[in-house]
Amino acid sequence: MKRLLSLVLVLMMFLGLSAGAETLRVGMECNYAPFNWTQTEASDYAVPIKEGGYADGYDVQIARIVAEKLGMELEIVKTEWDGLPVGLTSGKIDAIIAGMSPTEERMITIDFSDPYYESDLVIVVKKDGPYANATSLKDFEGAKITGQLNTFHYSVIEQIPGVNKQTALETFTAMIVALASGRIDGYVSERPGAQSAIISNPEFTFAAFEDGQGFETLASDTTIAVGLQKGSELREKINAILAEITEEQRLTLMEEAMARQPLSE
Repeated sequence: MKRLLSLVLVLMMFLGLSAGAETLRVGMECNYAPFNWTQTEASDYAVPIKEGGYADGYDVQIARIVAEKLGMELEIVKTEWDGLPVGLTSGKIDAIIAGMSPTEERMITIDFSDPYYESDLVIVVKKDGPYANATSLKDFEGAKITGQLNTFHYSVIEQIPGVNKQTALETFTAMIVALASGRIDGYVSERPGAQSAIISNPEFTFAAFEDGQGFETLASDTTIAVGLQKGSELREKINAILAEITEEQRLTLMEEAMARQPLSE
């Protein structure tokens, strides 16, 4: 009887470890529409957040595809932007799928998959403001411009001649509030984020730039990839999964995410 009980306990421990190994813990802000956001209601697209509520957005749909193809259960771990790399290296999360670009600085501490989205940089401004018709960085001379803290969006502001660079803000929500109140004249964003902001804030628009008139960036700055621990065995598997998602599918996922995003974002 004791031997049987011991075998049962060993089996239960094995099953418990297997169940844990079959969970893909993905970190994201859940506050960066249309890539990711938090909502209170369940839906066919949303995934429960470990800390409560539900996450949806482009990143969430990519994470769902990756987890399904890996045969793993998806768990969304809501994490502040600055805490994502630390959460990954400490083992709190298994992957970052959060609209993160594989910059040279980040690649020092973490690995990245192949890109799962590519975009360009624009500046979100007021539709009735003096910069609504800007087509080059020169048009923003003297403008009060900011970007999100600890992102390359903020670092490129210095490329604007004569810019009045403002203190970086922690979230896109904070930047939207600052623009609406007139504390800033604009903020740097990737195009999908700008389109998302306009959906929720019709008084906004964004300045896109003619060839050679915009920000100078590396290709890695305007692509988005999955962040992984150094030497992770998941990298090759995830790259194979991402390769199966066509450009048309990616565009559709983004369009659908923007259509679903909460208007409060």
